[in-house]
Amino acid sequence: MIQSMTGYATAVRETPQGSLSVELKSVNGRFLDLQFRLPEDLRQIEPRLRELVAARISRGKFECRMALAPSTGSAPSLRLNEPLLAGLAGLARRVREKLPEAQPFRVGEVLHWPAMLIDDAQATDALREAAVALVESALADFAATRGREGAKLGAMIAERVRRMQELLAAVEPRLPEAIAAYQEKLAARLREALAGADEERIRQEIALFGVKSDVAEELTRLAAHVMEVSRVLAAGGACGKRLDFLMQELNREANTLGAKSVSKELSEASLEMKLLIEQMREQVQNIE
Repeated sequence: MIQSMTGYATAVRETPQGSLSVELKSVNGRFLDLQFRLPEDLRQIEPRLRELVAARISRGKFECRMALAPSTGSAPSLRLNEPLLAGLAGLARRVREKLPEAQPFRVGEVLHWPAMLIDDAQATDALREAAVALVESALADFAATRGREGAKLGAMIAERVRRMQELLAAVEPRLPEAIAAYQEKLAARLREALAGADEERIRQEIALFGVKSDVAEELTRLAAHVMEVSRVLAAGGACGKRLDFLMQELNREANTLGAKSVSKELSEASLEMKLLIEQMREQVQNIE
């Protein structure tokens, strides 16, 4: 399945600590660019989240935003750091032995001591696991949106490919007749311009023109590239870069075909091909 690089998904889960929400979105990009904005308590799970995302997408600018809204009336579960408290009390006693006039610690001073208050480790671990599970759930919806968008892009490109195949099929049989007619006109003009020149000189000029105006190679390459686009679309997967390269090759051959045009029909076909290629190229930029 072809994946678009544009996607969006949200998910919410209730936890004992409050309502946990996540928002995932991505836009097109040349490489994989991951950005995470997480609450402080969830910073440690970022490496796990990166692995989850990288396993599902290979290209694009991806952003994950997560927020925790505390429940009404809920309070954080905090505990005293007992070893630190005991050590601080022992130090205070030793200070008062040396300095009897020293004032004892106040409760507020103890509570504000660095690392004196610690969260409930089990509750924090449970919150982190819930966050990972929430992102996994959102990623499934996120991948589905990218898949639906990718299917639309693939169908649009396939439609343009079919039109290019129709143009190639229509142009190729008419090419010998168009070249012959143009050569006849060219011969008449040369006879007028090169009055007195022998027929051999005129035949040489026409032969040289025939070599320069031969577009059989361009038509063959266009047909081959169009078939390759169809094959890549059918294979699916992360094919954006491959399709982008093929668009460049198609555009090059279509330009050469137009430059060598010997008839109005060929010029019109070349212009329509370039329009189709440009339409495909714009959409290919959004394919993973």
